[in-house]
Amino acid sequence: METELQADVVVTDRAMKRVAKILAGEPAETALRVGVSGGGCSGFQYTYDLVREREPDDIVIERDGGVVLIDPVSLEYLSGSQIDFVDDLIGQSFQINNPNATASCGCGTSFSLF
Repeated sequence: METELQADVVVTDRAMKRVAKILAGEPAETALRVGVSGGGCSGFQYTYDLVREREPDDIVIERDGGVVLIDPVSLEYLSGSQIDFVDDLIGQSFQINNPNATASCGCGTSFSLF
């Protein structure tokens, strides 16, 4: 089910290509679930999980062989964000540029909203 909120999260072409590459080695119907959970050194942390189950209210972003799922609760924290994939001297990782975050940790996996 598509909602207006889907457009609020952008998955870059580079990130979607990486997702597609990862999913190519997984069983059919596998997708990358991106979420937000409590914890991390800044209060919230991003989660990335390969899953085969989709929930009826998931936001589905799908193109070029890549599938990203976001649950509605996480979407509230990710609204306006850009999900990218970076390959630099430090290593390879998915990175989220979140305009709602007021602080984040050095590794970029946790953030706070206050």
